[in-house]
Amino acid sequence: MSRSASTDASGDLKRQKTGLAPLDASRLVVKRNENPRTCPDAKDLVFGKTFTNHMLTVPWNKTTGWGEPKIEAYGPFQLDPSTTVLHYASTLFEGLKAYRDPQDKIRLFRPNKNMERMNRSAERLCLPTFDGDELIKLIKKLVDLDQDWVPKEDGYSLYIRPTLIGAQASLGVADNTEALLFVILSPVGPYYSTGVKPVALEANLDYVRAWPGGSGNAKLGANYAPGVLPAKEASSRGYQQILWLFGEEHWLTEVGTMNMFVVLKKDDGVLEVVTPPLNGMILPGVTRDSILEILRDHQSGKIQLEGVPKIEVNEREINMKEILEASKNGTLEEMFGAGTAAVVSPVNKIGYNGQDIDVPVTSSGFGIIAEPVLKQLSDIQWGKIDHPWSTPVQSD
Repeated sequence: MSRSASTDASGDLKRQKTGLAPLDASRLVVKRNENPRTCPDAKDLVFGKTFTNHMLTVPWNKTTGWGEPKIEAYGPFQLDPSTTVLHYASTLFEGLKAYRDPQDKIRLFRPNKNMERMNRSAERLCLPTFDGDELIKLIKKLVDLDQDWVPKEDGYSLYIRPTLIGAQASLGVADNTEALLFVILSPVGPYYSTGVKPVALEANLDYVRAWPGGSGNAKLGANYAPGVLPAKEASSRGYQQILWLFGEEHWLTEVGTMNMFVVLKKDDGVLEVVTPPLNGMILPGVTRDSILEILRDHQSGKIQLEGVPKIEVNEREINMKEILEASKNGTLEEMFGAGTAAVVSPVNKIGYNGQDIDVPVTSSGFGIIAEPVLKQLSDIQWGKIDHPWSTPVQSD
């Protein structure tokens, strides 16, 4: 039996089981860009402004399921003016990176976690779910095709943006009947290109990022645009990011578009590392989860983070009253954000109710926890440490 016949038979079997065609990487069609460009010099890269030669697209409709995946030249889409996504924000996305390791192999970092979260976001918007392993295969094909765009320079990487949108032409607010999945790639530089710069946060009392029963735990486009105005206002007052609070007790939730960690010194000298729990208002970040696992491995003695003393890791609620008290009694040790772009982002100040709270940082710009965590995580991402989280793009 030929490969194509075998593939068709496999696809037919899947359709018989589900009634709809699943996302199937074996159906991939590749049409190379006939006018390929070369990647600009690394020093000229600006985050999210430069894109590779190709993109991946996969259509879906409610009647037949997932269509044929295509890799083709990067370029504009043509959408009907009534397309759902343009009116009701039926869009979700993910963000992950490809890294070039010291042996010149290209690697992904925990892509399965992004696929799991993307499917949860899709369920929240009544958009179609998919087999995450199949999308990872397709992403690897796309990255492999554009592998020359994965920078060789230290600290540089290829940002990967999978996106899913409601694509039916209709002004009705209803279940999605058509969708489009696409993936684009963008080479990016290191977050700290000119050295570490701790950020000042404004604890905002006027805006709320998420609330119980909302969609704050999904990576939806609609969760991001409303944060631009508060960030702009904070910037006008000299702060670089928003510290999002919730409720009358002013519970800490997130920092800008990142998860957040606070380090407090306990009475026995142990450092408590606190991050808010996944209570439905917090985005379950891949970096957040990775940092928690690394810190817990240090706590248990499985690994040793250089310079990090005895710690206790807790996912629990923490409010501004506790932060203020810790600042006054000298037990506020550190605070940092965590996300795909920066990995960790140290904080040196919080503006709250008309006063500034100083947060300690070392001469390096980091705190005692953030710097070794950044090194450990970065070494795994760039393949300097052999670890199951790091997945090669090309098969040996």
